[in-house]
Order: sequence, then C-alpha cells, then structure tokens
Amino acid sequence: CDWSSDVCSSDLGTALAATSPGTQLWVARYAGTGTGVNQARSVAISPSGKTVFVTGNSDNASDTSDYATVAYSATTGAQLWAKRYTGVDNGGGQADSVAVSPSGSTVFVTGFTYGTTGYDYADYATIAYNAATGAQMWIKTYHGSALGGSNGAFSLAVSPSGTAVYVTGQTYDSGSPYYGTIAYNAATGAQLWIKTYHGSGNEGFNLEAAYSVAVSPSGKTVFVTGQGANSDQPDYATVAYNAATGAQLWVKVYSYPAAELAQANSVAISPAGNAVFVTGYYEASSSAGYATVAYNA
Repeated sequence: CDWSSDVCSSDLGTALAATSPGTQLWVARYAGTGTGVNQARSVAISPSGKTVFVTGNSDNASDTSDYATVAYSATTGAQLWAKRYTGVDNGGGQADSVAVSPSGSTVFVTGFTYGTTGYDYADYATIAYNAATGAQMWIKTYHGSALGGSNGAFSLAVSPSGTAVYVTGQTYDSGSPYYGTIAYNAATGAQLWIKTYHGSGNEGFNLEAAYSVAVSPSGKTVFVTGQGANSDQPDYATVAYNAATGAQLWVKVYSYPAAELAQANSVAISPAGNAVFVTGYYEASSSAGYATVAYNA
C-alpha cells in the first residue's frame, strides 16, 4: 500500500491511470435508427462542468437526416437525454452549433431544416432545450426574403447575461447569398432583430456566408465573420453589430494578395473586449495557408 495516501496497490494503479495526462476517461456513442450517416458537429460544456452537450445530424428510420442533440454526464459519459428534430414537415435537417446559457439551464442548437419544397429550399432552425431534461422550450425557423435559396445557420452564441441568442449563416435575397444574423430572446424565442450583409463584389462562386459569431464580454457587441465578396475573389468579411439593436458598427474586409479564395471560419474576442481575432484560410496559385487577423474591436 501507499501509506501516505491509504490507497492499496490495485487501487493505486487505477487512481494513477485516471490522473495520467491523456488518459481516456470515457467514450460514448450515439446513432440514429436509420442506416445512413450520423455526425456530431459541435460540443459544449455546462458552466458547472457536469454536463456535455453534442449536436449534429443523425439518420432516422426513413434515412432522412434529423437534428440529434445528446446530453452526457461529464464524469461518466452516461447519456442523460437525447432529443431529435425532424425538420419542417419531417423534411430533415442538420444541426451545426450548440451553446449553453451562462446559468446552465438552457441548451441552444442551430442549423438548417428542409421544407416541403425540397432540398433547394432550406430554413434556419434554432431550438432551445431545458438542459436538465431535454424538454423543448421553443423553436424558431427563418427562411429569408427570397422565394428560393438554401438558407442555413452555421454558428450560435449566447449573450453573457443569458438574455439573448445570436445565430448567423447564409440567407438568400433576389437570388444572391447574404450573411444573415438573427437575435432572439433566449427565454421565449421572440426575434429581436435580423441583419443581412452583402459585399460589393461579383465573385462568381456565390458562396457569401457567415460561419462564426461571438459576443463581446460586455454583451454590447456581436461580431460575425465568414466569406465575403468585396472583389472578384472571395475575401474575409467581418462585421460588428450593436447587440441590442442590430445596428451595423463596422465592416472590415481582408484580401490575401493574389488569392483565388479566402474564407474566415472562426471569430474570438479578447477577455478585455478590446480586440477581435478572425482566422481561416487562403488559396493562391502558388501558396495556401492559415490567415489570422486581429482588429481593434
């Protein structure tokens, strides 16, 4: 025995293994009832550290892809609950982002769902669940102003106060893609504001979309970033909004010299709230790589 800790040899080995860096603590698996694809796309931890939430897409018995959100015990990996969302009129969909309220009481997921008009017509779909039970609190969909177009939310963030939820992605207007950012009341799902952004360029791929959203520590500003089109080639485009009103505060575009493609995928804010960092990648005829940009917030 290790008399200093009152742990005998067999127990000591287990204890040491559990504290060894990189030791696998648990693994948990989840699959739908269909025979197709199951992919988790985002993970979040409760503020208490007791629960892990994952979301993504999971095929059902009809081999249609649903949202699937699962809660696990962070200590043991035991499944606490699993909830599925089959989309508008059971058209299916895909969840891309999950976040937890600062109080830990609510889990939010967002992504896209297909409507009755088929795969070319998708909507944002954002859902709030009770974090303890998985009970659905509210669900909101958004199709955009165009009759057609595949609208999809890619990222979600919760305000530091826990009173608002912000989602961003791609929405269509007059046949062209735009950034589409929406603020919801976190308790009720009521839409607080919606803002779109479209660059001035005529980039041929038509891939303008926001891929990441973050809220400043003060809760006063929302930042989104993604792929803009302020030239004949895709650029980074980062937009700052007033969190309360949605008023656009500034837009900044980054173009890598001679790049054929540049796309920002993630945005983060410094703890002091004075700097914003965006990162993604560029592709040029003779080079490719990461490109990370810092802005005065």
